[in-house]
Amino acid sequence: MKVYLLSLGAGLLVGVIYSLINVRSPAPPLVALVGLLGILAGEQIVPVARQVMAGHGLAAAWRQAKCAPHMFGMLPGQDDASSKSAAHPNPPEKTS
Repeated sequence: MKVYLLSLGAGLLVGVIYSLINVRSPAPPLVALVGLLGILAGEQIVPVARQVMAGHGLAAAWRQAKCAPHMFGMLPGQDDASSKSAAHPNPPEKTS
């Protein structure tokens, strides 16, 4: 969650600076977001195409190229269960 807040803070800071120097953002927000989505998707085309050409199915190629973690990252509220269990293999028991 920290990275999302830092990203939002950086965006707000840039927006304030743009406003102070009377500069408009280079693209409307929706156009900019669609462009970023295109960049992320475009980065995945070559690795997935290589896997497909190697004889793997599209779903297998997607998984082997690790596209989903790259495109979506760790979503808020989805902690890695394996790292939690490794950090606390035997959680303390509650006593009453």
